[in-house]
Amino acid sequence: MLLLLAGGMAGSSLSGTLAEWLPFLAATSNIGLKPATLDLHFLSITFGFNLALGPVTALGLVLGYLVYRKV
Repeated sequence: MLLLLAGGMAGSSLSGTLAEWLPFLAATSNIGLKPATLDLHFLSITFGFNLALGPVTALGLVLGYLVYRKV
């Protein structure tokens, strides 16, 4: 899980850096669930997540997985 997180973060930062020269790398797709709250008067729980996935971020996730498989 840590290698996937590191690969995604590296890909996202690389995408932000290279987007100045290659604008198509800045294209992202948002995947996730909007926050939903369950209120029980004595307990309130919020569920939700959002994943901004771009081409270089996806490549970073794949490379993180491949490094995991090699280790």
